Amino acid sequence: MNNKIIDDLNWRYATKKFNPEMKISSEDFDTICESLRLVPSSYGLQPVKYIVVNDKSMREKLLPLAYNQPQITAASHLIVICSYRNISPNMVGEHLSLMSETRNIPLEDLSKFGENMNASFAKLSTEELCEWTAKQAYISLGHIMHSCANLRIDATPMEGFNKKSFDEALDLTSKNLQSVLLLAVGYRSPEDNLARMAKVRKSTEDLFETI
Repeated sequence: MNNKIIDDLNWRYATKKFNPEMKISSEDFDTICESLRLVPSSYGLQPVKYIVVNDKSMREKLLPLAYNQPQITAASHLIVICSYRNISPNMVGEHLSLMSETRNIPLEDLSKFGENMNASFAKLSTEELCEWTAKQAYISLGHIMHSCANLRIDATPMEGFNKKSFDEALDLTSKNLQSVLLLAVGYRSPEDNLARMAKVRKSTEDLFETI
């Protein structure tokens, strides 16, 4: 068993109180961003976008839209994990062009792949497509939480916010985006008693079944 991975996962918890005086270094935040850039996604399409809200007044505006959870303003950084509401043929074309350039593959050799992607998306309703892209955002969340733990940076995932109001405040709909998750990142306050509590998890025997 890789003890470093287990140590990382045992160290992290959903931080309730951040130390607002402690800020993530530029180097570490660049690592966080690069980790998010490398997140896997279906088709490799990356139908997500990460809005980093640094502006203090904007975070104060968002605070009541997230039920006044203090992590919104106290954390070093607030990341709004968004997904695209619609996948257009143009977006697929841009992905194929990037794949062609990155892997030195003739664009015409990727045409069938592109046709299959467009055909799959065409079968989905607007609601189904929004749901599919939102699931990609959750892949990002799981990935980045471990990356943060590895850096000993606290990360709190948050679903408790008014998504419609966030979309309006950040003008996301006009960008073909929808907010899916929030991730507050920074450093725990010594006053956060939850950090000293034992992690409550089911046993391996309860969680796994071998057939």
